[in-house]
Formats: sequence, structure tokens, C-alpha cells
Amino acid sequence: RPYPATICASLNDVVVHGVPTKYALKNGDVIKLDFGLRYKGLCVDAAETFTVGEISPQVKKLIDTTRQALKAAIQEVRPGARLGDIGYVVQRTVEGAGLSVVRGLTGHGIGKALHEDPPVENIGKPGKGLTLKEGMVIAIEPMTSLGGPEIKALDDDSYATMDGSIAAHFEHTVAVVKGGHEILTVL
Repeated sequence: RPYPATICASLNDVVVHGVPTKYALKNGDVIKLDFGLRYKGLCVDAAETFTVGEISPQVKKLIDTTRQALKAAIQEVRPGARLGDIGYVVQRTVEGAGLSVVRGLTGHGIGKALHEDPPVENIGKPGKGLTLKEGMVIAIEPMTSLGGPEIKALDDDSYATMDGSIAAHFEHTVAVVKGGHEILTVL
């Protein structure tokens, strides 16, 4: 069914596609804002994780590591690189910090539609998967949790961690250009 709001607002254990409500944010909350933009027939997609007030050192580590995983993944983007290279870097960064990569949710190709092929996994093997070519545009979006990697679908079509642990999510739309990449959603 169509998403019922303009922006995704995913709170605490909700990883993605949270529907905004009248809930008043409180100290210690973690909110992921995910938003797309359509302009002149083309789409971009971006997400950022924010905190309210004081957070635990573990939550800070989760957010910092997820942000770093996105930065490291973007550095892999260039003609000739493989999608497995991107997933591997995300997985190595996150799991190397003792955290979990959420399973079952991916980044994606993007262009005339918000979600296009190919899926951009957050786990992978170097040198495997689709080869990136100049002109491709992908949305890279590490999604992580303090607990396990399993998720569940909620009644509003959002996804939450199965164990109720806090999740983080960052995303940029990235174009594959000659000699490297260009981030199209610098905030």
C-alpha cells in the first residue's frame, strides 16, 4: 500500500518506514528520518539518525559506527567496483565494532523511480555481485542494531528490530562517475 506520509520517522527500535505520529520525543530517544525527493523526473533518497538529549555510550557507538559504515561504503563506489565490495565494507565496519547489520533490508538503485534495481546489500563478499558502471545511481543505506540482526514487519508497514534493540540508519544517493563517485544528497 502507498506510504501514508511525506517523511519516514522511525523511532528507537523501528529501523525504517516509521509513520510519523503525535508522539512527543523524549530524552534518550533515537529517531531516523528518511526522505526522498523527486525533481525533474528523477529521485534521490537520504536518511539520517538523530538523538534527543542524553544517550548511552552504546547508542553513541551504534550511531557513529553506522555513519562510518556509510562513509566507508561510499569510498568503494567507482566504475569497476562490485556491489559485494560495498556490502563487505558495511558488514566489516559494523560487525567489527560488535554490532549487527540488520538483515532483510537493503539499499537500492534509484533514478526515475525511488526504488529500482539493483538491491544494494549491507553484507557481501569483495569482488562479487554486480559490477558498477559509470552513470549508475544507487542509494547506500546501512541499517544496524545494538542487538540481533533480525527484524519484524509492523502493522503500519514499518520494520523494527525483533529483539526491541535500538536501530540506526544513514543513507546517501551516490552516482558512479568517471574515476569515482559523487554524493547527490550531501546534507
